[in-house]
Amino acid sequence: MHGIIAWFARNGVAANLLMVAILMAGMNTLFKRIPTEVFPEFELDIISVSVPYSGSTPAEVEESVVVKIEEAIQDIQGIKKITSTAAEGAGSVTIEVDKGYDSRELLDDIKNRVDSINTFPLETEKPIFNLAQPRGEVITVVIAADMNEHDLRILGEQIRDEIANLPSITQVALQAVRPYEISIEVSEQTLQQYGLTLEGIAQAIRSSSIDLPAGAIKTKGGEFLLRTKGQAYTGLDFEQIVLITRGDGIRLTLGDIADINDGFEETPLSARWNGKRAVMIAVSRVGDQNAIDLANTVKAYLSERRASLPEGVDLEYWNDRSQIVIGRINTLVASALQGGGLVFLVLALFLRLSLAIWVCVGIPVAFMGAIAFMPQLGVTINIISLFGFILVLGIVVDDAIVTGENIFSHLQRGDDPTNAAVIGTQEVSIPVVFGVLTTVAAFVTIMMIDGFRGKIFAQIPLVVIPVLLFSLVESKLILPAHLKHLRIQNRDRTQLNPLSRFQRFFADGLEAFARSIYRPVLAFAMKHRYMTLSAFTGICIILFTLLLSNRMMFVFFPRVPTERLTVRLTMPQGTPSEVTQKHVNRILEVAYQLQNREDYKEPSTGKSIIVNIMDIVGASGITGGRSLSAGQTNVG
Repeated sequence: MHGIIAWFARNGVAANLLMVAILMAGMNTLFKRIPTEVFPEFELDIISVSVPYSGSTPAEVEESVVVKIEEAIQDIQGIKKITSTAAEGAGSVTIEVDKGYDSRELLDDIKNRVDSINTFPLETEKPIFNLAQPRGEVITVVIAADMNEHDLRILGEQIRDEIANLPSITQVALQAVRPYEISIEVSEQTLQQYGLTLEGIAQAIRSSSIDLPAGAIKTKGGEFLLRTKGQAYTGLDFEQIVLITRGDGIRLTLGDIADINDGFEETPLSARWNGKRAVMIAVSRVGDQNAIDLANTVKAYLSERRASLPEGVDLEYWNDRSQIVIGRINTLVASALQGGGLVFLVLALFLRLSLAIWVCVGIPVAFMGAIAFMPQLGVTINIISLFGFILVLGIVVDDAIVTGENIFSHLQRGDDPTNAAVIGTQEVSIPVVFGVLTTVAAFVTIMMIDGFRGKIFAQIPLVVIPVLLFSLVESKLILPAHLKHLRIQNRDRTQLNPLSRFQRFFADGLEAFARSIYRPVLAFAMKHRYMTLSAFTGICIILFTLLLSNRMMFVFFPRVPTERLTVRLTMPQGTPSEVTQKHVNRILEVAYQLQNREDYKEPSTGKSIIVNIMDIVGASGITGGRSLSAGQTNVG
């Protein structure tokens, strides 16, 4: 190590090239390769199995679905905990994966066991398996208008497809809409009149509404594939399905005897935006996409698209999570600048000004070096990783301060500047290296935390450790090449400029404090070591007592005020959707009253601080796909 230190100290060009290379690599990664998000995304080691069972009660779901799934999977190795929920019309089982087991392999084992169950009721649908992952939803687009449900959904699908075609947007989902459904109703009297059965009609539909390959025709010009097109997609197509054909040419079609409704499922689900019927489009980030850029792209599209919409159609955005990212980044960047400024101020006041400048230059070098490796470590720009940068800000300069002060001490003794840089760095290289490694070892233990919290906290050491290692590189290979240009100023205060005189006042004051106060106190503590040990032991006992007695409250994630106020209403199971809607309307009345109150309006503009009001009935949580929580008549 001593040889490498001496070579870089004597070859300033190489040291500067190394510094520039680290800075450029970090800048390139920062602006091109690191995605930006609120929280880091990762698999949660939680597997869910959901089984829709339309028309069933929670008791029936528990007995016929949930218990059978639990019995089928309970002996699979790797399951830490099973949590089951039986609700109206659906059942779900949540499995927590034990430490040391692969979640996807366990998912395959669970799927095989559940698929082998052949005693589910006939009315149950196919089980849905999911490995839980945090949703990367960034922004929600809202289309609201006083039009019928069918036309509004068609408009929503059109806008969804347009958003999906925007640059850098790959994942969009239509929400707050009911699935399409074509219902066919035939009265019992009609069945008896024509000698038909429901099973016979169903079989006729299955055999007629189908696309089939019809072989191939080989000709001199080539081979032609034939295919019969008979799949019915609309109500009109189903009306033309033939049920009975007689020898005299008379045909009985489905439209002659049945009421065909081309509409939506009877699932009670409705959403309103400021009193108008609404559908929503959730736009999510995937892969390396940047949440801020994605939200800005969507907002630009909305501004342009509004001009071409029919009158009375509102096109707005809701739940813009990119603002959370921007707010947290601005807060943390401001904290970083303030912390960096304080570090520089302290160094400039109590050390030498030129030394403080070069020590602070090492901060961006160490940060850029860590940023360059963030993609390889699976770290993104999020509020946890940014907190890691703030945490290490005051630690990263420690090795540079020790190295710089030792070099300065050799300069004060009259050593040659280059020799002072080499020898001063070499003398403290071993204690500085081990000092950094002990700090690294302390942060490595954070990476050993299990579960969901461990994956969140792992982002901190994955930032702190590379920063510390690059600070070691900077203080041993780059800093000496810069400090060899330092020169000792004249100790005569009369020959110093005002800035140097002001700085010398604080530096000399610190040295006087160390000689007259700190040294005697240290000598007293060492002389009475048992009393000193007893005093600090007593202080530790008091602090641990405060912690264990819950006098010092602990919150894993502090609650942060948000710009949205959510009211959730849960009625007893089986409550009709009309009753739920009635109570939701009462909540809406209060919300609109608050929106019109004078004390909730901005004095400068006269506009209410309550901008938009949305209500949803029939879904406890809107998701990108079909959700078991949708269609519950008792939630709003």
